[in-house]
Amino acid sequence: WSSTCALPIPTVGDKAGEADQLRIDAKVGLEKRLALIPDADRQAYFDRLDFELNVIIDMGFPGYFLIVADFIKWAKDQGIAVGPGRGSGAGSVVAWALTITDLDPIKLGLLFERFLNPERVSMPDFDIDFCETRRGEVIRYVQQKYGSDHVAQIITFGTMKARAVLKDTGRVLQMGYGQVDRLAKLVPNHPTDPWTLDRALNGVPELAADYKSDYQVRQLLDLAMKLEGLPRHSSTHAAGVVIGDRPLDQLVPLYRDPRSDMPVTQFDMKYVEGAGLVKFDFLGLKTLSVIQRALELIERRTGAKPDLETLGWDDAGVYSLLQRGDTVGVFQLESEGMRRTLAAVRPSNFGDIIALVSLYRPGPMDNIPLFGDRKNGRVPIEYPHPLLEGILSETYGIFVYQEQVMQAAQILAGYTLGGADMLRRAMGKKIKAEMDAQRETFVTGCAAHNQIDAAKANELFDLIDKFAGYGFNKSHAAAYALLAYHTAWLKAHYPADFFAASMSFDISNTDKLSIFMDDMRRLGVPVLAPCINTSGADFDVAPIADDQLAVRYALGALKGVGEGAMEQIVADRAAKGPFASLDDFADRISPKTVNRRQIESLAAAGAFDTLETNRAGVHAMAETILAVAAAAEATRASGQGGLFGGDEHKVEHIKLPANAHWSLAERMVQERDAFGFYFSAHPVDRYRHVATAHGARTYAALCSQPAPADGARTGAVMAVLVEDVRWRTSARGRRYANIAMSDATGQFIASCFDELTAKELEDAAKSNSCGLLTVELDRQPGEESPRITVKRIQPLDGLAANSRLKAVIRTSSPAVLPALAALLEPEIGGRGEIIVEADLGQGARAAVRLGRLFALDADLAARIEALDGVDGVTLSAADGPRLALVS
Repeated sequence: WSSTCALPIPTVGDKAGEADQLRIDAKVGLEKRLALIPDADRQAYFDRLDFELNVIIDMGFPGYFLIVADFIKWAKDQGIAVGPGRGSGAGSVVAWALTITDLDPIKLGLLFERFLNPERVSMPDFDIDFCETRRGEVIRYVQQKYGSDHVAQIITFGTMKARAVLKDTGRVLQMGYGQVDRLAKLVPNHPTDPWTLDRALNGVPELAADYKSDYQVRQLLDLAMKLEGLPRHSSTHAAGVVIGDRPLDQLVPLYRDPRSDMPVTQFDMKYVEGAGLVKFDFLGLKTLSVIQRALELIERRTGAKPDLETLGWDDAGVYSLLQRGDTVGVFQLESEGMRRTLAAVRPSNFGDIIALVSLYRPGPMDNIPLFGDRKNGRVPIEYPHPLLEGILSETYGIFVYQEQVMQAAQILAGYTLGGADMLRRAMGKKIKAEMDAQRETFVTGCAAHNQIDAAKANELFDLIDKFAGYGFNKSHAAAYALLAYHTAWLKAHYPADFFAASMSFDISNTDKLSIFMDDMRRLGVPVLAPCINTSGADFDVAPIADDQLAVRYALGALKGVGEGAMEQIVADRAAKGPFASLDDFADRISPKTVNRRQIESLAAAGAFDTLETNRAGVHAMAETILAVAAAAEATRASGQGGLFGGDEHKVEHIKLPANAHWSLAERMVQERDAFGFYFSAHPVDRYRHVATAHGARTYAALCSQPAPADGARTGAVMAVLVEDVRWRTSARGRRYANIAMSDATGQFIASCFDELTAKELEDAAKSNSCGLLTVELDRQPGEESPRITVKRIQPLDGLAANSRLKAVIRTSSPAVLPALAALLEPEIGGRGEIIVEADLGQGARAAVRLGRLFALDADLAARIEALDGVDGVTLSAADGPRLALVS
């Protein structure tokens, strides 16, 4: 590139006019920004703006800035969410004034030279995040504005990787699939360290032996190595778009992707820029869609939409949430390791969030403990040189950002920021000749500007070099920290809307939905079960008692159901009113829309409970419901309505089978199949009486208790479902087990170092059994959750069989007694005690012991609770504390 080259950027006027237009738009935009900052140093902002404008115009890029500003403004006018910035572009005051970015670069100390270096001419590159679901609209706008023949997407090429090329070549050579597959699996395939065939041939003895001894294998590998790395297929780049100042077929060859009506360049991203075309990245970011959806839910419910752009960065609720590590679903901060980091570091200002986003990566992660210790006063803050305090104070004396490296070179050695950016790049490349030249310049500059001797200057150069290798782009970190802050603010102040929005964009990912469900249970955010008469196809928010909000589970989130079919059901309900019965449901649905699997899933999830509480019966009658629906539709289609020409027709009454019944365990299994996880109950719930009698505590309760001040390990008892066991080997060669388990409050991982106990846990996982665990907790101050080590497991089935239970039935209706007697008669022959507490009116109550000879368990208690007229059942160990099964 050179500042005189004629780039084929579409013009918004003549070149001189573009420069004038950019100056006018930028200055008007800056005035609007500064109107919201009454105490701003206006002169500093306008000085920086003038400097940037001169650089941009001298480099010939005003048209580029105007184009980006135009399509971002259009997107915002259409209500399409746009990210606050991405990459180094957030360091530009011109970009901020044009609303390309939404971060004040002077307030945050971001550097323009990190984006456009006047001492090294290169193309500006704005990567723009848009709402994931509406990104295509912005691309279409650009295509319409500049002409469909001036705009194209960029091609990408899939290449022949080692394993794939072996299989393709083996197929052409007509070798046996088993033999080729075995050879392919010998090639290591680690995602972060992919091996080539040549490396595998020299590093895998078994492959080398086959190559030497088998002519066919040698032929296969020789041919495959010639093909390896060549393009295998083409596709379209997910985000890259080019815009030309003339029809693109005059500049580059074009390709027509059969899946798109938009042309695609035949040059990939690397070569399309070399051909002189300007690339724009239109990226889809799910977080923006989540934020937009949450704001829409809030506005629909309250009539007002919160303005995130005017939020202060000092909200106490946000920092309390971050310090607890309560960041499931919070952008950039939701991993388990990051949550531990947040709880340990305890961020208290926006700068801390930027720093943690930057530090939580391999390499700089090693500095997180020191960062936390210095921030929280456990160790004193030290600076490599007193002159660096001004730029390192925000990160407690630790180099975190590339911008700090540039500023250090400027302060210590008199570099210009453009020259300092060249130094940063040189340090990243580690080219010895270039590094030697930069070291000499740095040492000379330190002596000339600050009288720093050569030994100290070399020491500082080496220190800066060390940090430059993994310093992070502060502009990018700040922009993403702002998105993290916005999502944390929504979670802190509007949790139901936040969860409903988050789950809407993971509606088909049952693993993520399960994580959100666990988090909502832990935080006490109510979740309403899916209901055919009140739920939407998507997640929503509904008010419940005491002005509390709950998340209404989506019909479309159930497995095997599909959003499209549920949207049609919801539309019918909106047009004709709620379904009155199963007969009414069958009469109104179309068998072309709903199939047997969908009805079964809805029944298993309890979506029909308001029409019929017998889930097993509805599940069993799925085919009949469809048959009735088909008959009703055929009648409507034939025009054979009522006697007087109306559209009335008689629907066959759907009778449920008399023997259809699910035990509590079967009901939970069916729910798990429908939701992808346990929803209304958990297998451990069947043993709550046993767990309570043994003093078991839930995972959430153990997480909420404070860590011992002395850091000592503590013991506890837990009742859990053992889900999976994976064997591991420690760094010292010791074999141990990692166990995935859960209870009603969440999923977690524990370890077991006793091989015999680990084998028992493995057996429990294979049979999907529940156990009573004796565990040891190791929890250090600041950590969100304890590390759990299992010492012993006892099967809960066995403990329950040896426990004598007591059930207290509360009722105010004598009419329940015949049904209760019929239910209990077959259950005589055990040791369980049943008592009926009757409300006699006017405050009088009576307790009647029915006996101590019933085969009482959690399933029978649930069946009793389901009887009409039963107000509640309390199940407990006969001599232990009482536990309400249903209140």
